[in-house]
Amino acid sequence: MTLRLPLPGGGTRAYEPRAEPLAPAAPGPLTSRTVFSAAHVVADPYADTTPDGPAAVDWDATLAFRRHLWSHGLGVAEAMDTAQRGMGLDWAGAAELVRRSAAEAKTAGGAIACGVGTDQLTGPATLPEIRAAYEEQLAVVEESGAQAILMASRALAAAAAGPEDYLELYGHLLRQAAEPVILHWLGPMFDPALEGYWGSADLDAATETFLEVIAAHPDKVDGVKISLLDAGREIALRRRLPEGVRCYTGDDFHYPELIAGDDQGFSHALLGIFDPLGPLAAEAVRTLDTGDTAGFRKLLDPTVALSRHLFEPPTRYYKTGVVLLAWLAGHQEHFTMVGGLHSARSLPHLARAYELADGLGLFPDPARAEARMRALLTVHGVPQ
Repeated sequence: MTLRLPLPGGGTRAYEPRAEPLAPAAPGPLTSRTVFSAAHVVADPYADTTPDGPAAVDWDATLAFRRHLWSHGLGVAEAMDTAQRGMGLDWAGAAELVRRSAAEAKTAGGAIACGVGTDQLTGPATLPEIRAAYEEQLAVVEESGAQAILMASRALAAAAAGPEDYLELYGHLLRQAAEPVILHWLGPMFDPALEGYWGSADLDAATETFLEVIAAHPDKVDGVKISLLDAGREIALRRRLPEGVRCYTGDDFHYPELIAGDDQGFSHALLGIFDPLGPLAAEAVRTLDTGDTAGFRKLLDPTVALSRHLFEPPTRYYKTGVVLLAWLAGHQEHFTMVGGLHSARSLPHLARAYELADGLGLFPDPARAEARMRALLTVHGVPQ
């Protein structure tokens, strides 16, 4: 049946939904790349809460989605910005998410790495307070048995006087970490409060500080996640990493070429877009495992248009499209988000996300996705 999709500024256009989904190959382990999907949280739609209240999470549906990702051979990057850290999910909720997901990972035999930040700090903080906040969260993640991802800190960005403060604080954390961690450089397009991270708004200068942190503690850095949406900068940085330190791309615009790599190396992956792309992304990487780079690109290149749409400015609201697609794909029974973030994107934006995802065959049951999209359009006054 034809859907009437809204146009920006008014009016509608006809769209014929896909009749059949793609049929991904049988799941299996990934061998040539380490791949994490940053996973979203599922809100409890029955909770009587407010946007500025504590997050109410549907734990059963949230953990079921993680089992879905593990079943396809992907690792889960937990309690990251995709899970609405600092945008609806506070530290108390994130700590519970870490504990529950890490326990589930042990049962499922899945890989998991969890975000360590300072978001329990609610106002201006001193450097000792920031260090203590990081230490508190690092302890929670390590006690859960998960790998730690040292996330960029809004509090540190506000308090640091220059590169020396980053070198001292990260050096302290790396020295006390029980196991090698992943360092996360999240650009201001994902969080404006992180402008000038590593002590400078000049990315070349910031890169030198970042590399200095790594070079001083290569045995404590498993890898680095780069989320700057700049493929050239990521490649240049990747080539300067100490031997044994991995680069995990967080570039949701250029991930196919960065993962495929070149004759001087490649990036592993830790991506929010692999939340909706899970089965297809896993199939693409298994194709790459066989040495078939062209086949990998044939599968993954067509997904970039969807990713660029979801992550268009303001980029930090990409989570809204991610959760919409999870609902349409049947991974949850509603389209609501913690903090009310389901209202963060326009109806035309969501309609285009549906169209692009449907064209890729991402929905296991296209008829269900069509019916749900039709209901969403109807309740927003778009005649069908």
